[in-house]
Amino acid sequence: MANSSIFDIITPIMVGPSSSHTAGAVRIGLLASKIYGSTCPKKVHFKLYNSFAKTGKGHGTDKGLLSGVMGFNVDDVRIKNALELAQKAGIDYSFEFAEDLNKHPNSVDITFEGDINLKVSGESLGGAEVIITNINNYRVNLRGDYHTLLLIYKDKPGMIYRVTTLIQDFDINIASMTCDREAKGHNASMSICLDSPLSEEIVESLKKINEIYLIRNIGVTK
Repeated sequence: MANSSIFDIITPIMVGPSSSHTAGAVRIGLLASKIYGSTCPKKVHFKLYNSFAKTGKGHGTDKGLLSGVMGFNVDDVRIKNALELAQKAGIDYSFEFAEDLNKHPNSVDITFEGDINLKVSGESLGGAEVIITNINNYRVNLRGDYHTLLLIYKDKPGMIYRVTTLIQDFDINIASMTCDREAKGHNASMSICLDSPLSEEIVESLKKINEIYLIRNIGVTK
């Protein structure tokens, strides 16, 4: 804990005012941008729910989400000018506010349109801790605290075995895994949390497996 202050222990270093509504929003946006990929979306729509929707503007949730999508971290002073900076970058963004008691109080759906179309759902859990729960309505578990491999692919026998065996062949330990699918033989997803990062060699090997439609190798994001 050398060189740490009591303020670093209580809350992350961030642009405020709220760890859940501002910093959490930034982290959700940042993780969503990494899932989307390296290209900047042409259009992004944010649907905020419940507490995010009711108090989000006052707490800078809209600016935080947009900042994360643009790649800003929680301590970036540009967060305060995110709306203007997004306009200058040519990002067509919009916000929608809704109430849904079936959803977490601080939750959001982020829909990207561009080279690919992608919907990412996330929740802010407090203290700048977040979780990405869905990608294109597939269940995932991405919190940014582990190196994570995300895959969307065609469900068929042996796919999970092939992916996990390749990872373990490189002596990388799997911490946890979440799988989901539309139906037998249809599209499916895997989110695999890892104790160490994947090399580009492993990612390139995964790309050679037929009928994997999306691969994202996401590092620890804090």
